[in-house]
Amino acid sequence: MRPALIDPLFAEASHLPGLGPKTAAHYLRLLKPRGGVVRVIDLLFHLPISVIDRSARPTIAAAVINTVVTLAVRVVEHRPPPARSRAPYRVLVEDDTGDCLLVFFLSNHEWIERALPTGALRYVSGKIEMWDGYRQIVHPDQVVDEAGLARMDPIEPVYPLTEGLFARTAIKAARAALARLPPAMPEWLDGALLARRQWPTFNAALTHMHRPAAASDLRPDGKARSRLAYDELLAQQLALLLVRHAQLRPAGRALVVEGLMAARITRALPYALTSAQNLALAEIAADMQSDHRMMRLLQGDVGSGKTIVAFLAMALVAEAGRQAALMAPTEILARQHFARLQPMAEAAGLRLACLTGRDKGAARTSLLAGLADGSIDLVIGTHALFQDDIAFHDLALAVIDEQHRFGVEQRLALGTKGDKVDVLAMTATPIPRTLVLTHFGDMDVSLLREKPAGRTPILTSAIPDERLAEVVEGLGRALGTGARVYWICPLVNENEELDLAAASARHAELAGIFGAQVGLLHGQMPARDKDAVMAAFQAGTITILVATIVVEVGVDVPEASIMVIEHAERFGLAQLHQLRGRVGRGQARSSCVLLYHGPLSEMARKRLAIMRETEDGFRIAEEDLRLRGEGEILGTRQAGLPGYQLADLDVHNDLLEVARDDAKLILARDPRLENPRGQALRVLLHLFERREAIKLMQAG
Repeated sequence: MRPALIDPLFAEASHLPGLGPKTAAHYLRLLKPRGGVVRVIDLLFHLPISVIDRSARPTIAAAVINTVVTLAVRVVEHRPPPARSRAPYRVLVEDDTGDCLLVFFLSNHEWIERALPTGALRYVSGKIEMWDGYRQIVHPDQVVDEAGLARMDPIEPVYPLTEGLFARTAIKAARAALARLPPAMPEWLDGALLARRQWPTFNAALTHMHRPAAASDLRPDGKARSRLAYDELLAQQLALLLVRHAQLRPAGRALVVEGLMAARITRALPYALTSAQNLALAEIAADMQSDHRMMRLLQGDVGSGKTIVAFLAMALVAEAGRQAALMAPTEILARQHFARLQPMAEAAGLRLACLTGRDKGAARTSLLAGLADGSIDLVIGTHALFQDDIAFHDLALAVIDEQHRFGVEQRLALGTKGDKVDVLAMTATPIPRTLVLTHFGDMDVSLLREKPAGRTPILTSAIPDERLAEVVEGLGRALGTGARVYWICPLVNENEELDLAAASARHAELAGIFGAQVGLLHGQMPARDKDAVMAAFQAGTITILVATIVVEVGVDVPEASIMVIEHAERFGLAQLHQLRGRVGRGQARSSCVLLYHGPLSEMARKRLAIMRETEDGFRIAEEDLRLRGEGEILGTRQAGLPGYQLADLDVHNDLLEVARDDAKLILARDPRLENPRGQALRVLLHLFERREAIKLMQAG
């Protein structure tokens, strides 16, 4: 149960005085809150991005042109436009030093007459400008009397807005939300840290942000914002460690094997494992042989050999008479893994099966029976592996390929398929250390930074699409030498609005030149048709494969040596790196053509330049983080992978490590969060809606 203390913060914002359903609908479009309802907490965490300084109160003559000023003036004369005219309504005002025009376009004349009665003293705030030799303020932000001046903020916060949501409404909404803050909010931060950083309390920090006394109060590295950022980082790190502790709390089942089967597979490989692969396998084996459950992330660059490391770990499990499962994100990748690993499994005497959503009828029934009675040692499949009707005889190891496509909650769910299941997650998208802590803090990490011997360098070039004919002509020459080519397009069908090349249209054009050796692959095709096209490409009956990004991850055709990426400026760095990694896997010299449509934006230009400079996926990942920020680096956000509302890793990166250490210390001293600070930290977890951790705390 959420602590009753903070219940007012999770009430619907439409109930706040002066807001109502219409304003709440504008905020819903702007904030897109979880659950589809705008709450008080959503308004509190919607921070201003700048301020308007209305503290300058000069005379009219002394006002600095093109600055915001607040003037004390007498209303001299109204100059309404002629009937049916689109001319503005002007009001002449003055003080002892000069005069100024207030200009209103398409305005409510009755309101102007009420707000600015002739002869009255008024305080007018806005940007003063010169036009045709006259001082003027167009649409003053504030027109108030003496009482209104007393209520006017000299420093006014500026919020991100959307159509229909106005600045004054946003300020009013934020202040109504501030009024709901519980005055007796507990302090969950360590007293020594607060004193050292000179941070305010949580309530004071939010108040500073929404009612700034100076522009410096909104600085991302200021005391108020840093305090709030740290709160969010601590909640997230604490949640991840609670998940990890819950998974490791039950004693694991120690694996006792000699590694004979894995050694037999290793000796049969046509290449030697790299030192990084051997080290990763040793770390995985040590985890599985301990009495704690394994939660490990195997992170490697494109082509670094993650799959064989995972398969050798699966062989260790099978040698002990238990079962292992490998889950891939797509059917194409699952079936490719199966095709590559099946010969090695047979040579080692292992029974390997493949299960996807496509399997039906008697074949599926037989496969499920083999998993249930233990006659199948190892299985490769899609998320279908974890459906309710799948039962394992004794699942000991779950391997998840492309882990970033699944969230923390999915990792929690894996334990239901076996007794104290070890989990090995893999990603071919190198992740900067910051994001490893952020999104995979519940896991240990093994790195594969080496590439196996024989991987050929890839020559990468960026070419404008005006030279498309030259690229096609070059492909013709390459095909004559036996090359195979990927041609990647962003869309399946033409989209007039975006004007992007479509895979179907490009396939037709290339087939008109090269004939039946051009194939087409995209995500909307039936699974059997996809498999047939990939089989033809692997066999060489298709030599040009026009495809969407369905080939981005894992597809392995060593004979393919040319990658053409059309509209490369539309892809992110991680995608470009993954796509390029589909070539350079054989002995032939490989190349990647980044075909772009100009003019390029500055960010697109930098992305293409980085791709030409390096093939190091870890460097590319760091550059991607620097260019795009953590909110987008992992693609579509999923349960368990939230973006930040208050923290900005470009500014608060140093606080992430502090929060990580703090969370470790908290759980070492009070693993069930029961002491006074622990109880306060429970409030923090609820404030930031760390669902996985809250479930675990509720379960004890």
